[in-house]
Amino acid sequence: MSFMQIRTRFAPSPTGFIHLGNLRSALYPWAFARHNKGNFILRIEDTDLERSTQEAVDVIIEGMAWLGLDLDEGPIYQMQRIDRYREVVKQMLEAGLAYPCYMSEEELNKLRDQQMANKEKPRYNGQWRPEPGKILPAIPEGILPVIRFKNPIGGSVIWEDAVKGKIEISNDELDDLVIARPDGTPTYNFCVVVDDLDMNITHVIRGDDHVNNTPRQINIMKALGGTPPVYAHLPTVLNDSGEKMSKRNGAMSVRDYQKAGYLPEAILNYLARLGWSHGDAEI
Repeated sequence: MSFMQIRTRFAPSPTGFIHLGNLRSALYPWAFARHNKGNFILRIEDTDLERSTQEAVDVIIEGMAWLGLDLDEGPIYQMQRIDRYREVVKQMLEAGLAYPCYMSEEELNKLRDQQMANKEKPRYNGQWRPEPGKILPAIPEGILPVIRFKNPIGGSVIWEDAVKGKIEISNDELDDLVIARPDGTPTYNFCVVVDDLDMNITHVIRGDDHVNNTPRQINIMKALGGTPPVYAHLPTVLNDSGEKMSKRNGAMSVRDYQKAGYLPEAILNYLARLGWSHGDAEI
């Protein structure tokens, strides 16, 4: 697969302080773009209105600048693109790629409990998915629908991960993902796809905690007529206890390292060597 120009992105959610694990997810796409004379974009995924703060955005930008991770584009805020997401949802509904689902929270919880009692994987059962010859339930009063993507039935999603190699996920493992909430706000996996398409992202380099999102995003992207980017999923940064880095587990913020007098070059050296370094060798 060849590309006219390499375009990578760092897409954090501004819902808390930024730690070294987050910055490592910025370093690799930045370095890859710089090595290939490409573009590096900062995208702020701020659709979680209850938790997102401008202070967190400022800390992200400040931390990247401190490390010298310069931008070619951005920051681009998802909440400023809401009209674009709604436009694509409308197009998908009109094209039969998505549909309204009126299942209540109570019905979904009951379905989940039944599936777990039967030792089945909890998933949406397609009750409101339109199919030829299928009679849908009567639309209930007082319930605003979510919008679900019609995930392909049968077959598999296959991609060659630049880090993990070939990955194959059966579509039977994926249900019809909610792409818009009852109030019309879009969901994470949907926004990511629209953004990556609109911004011509060629390589998505991120933590391997996103591997499960990738087949869903690939299916949506293909449904919209796009070509999926190259995916590279990096091993998650863990603390000494083997837990994922987080404030709850005692991880230090980037500002903590700045205040403690660490040099940005030392932090970059540490981040670049994570997972492959030998002894006390330096780069």
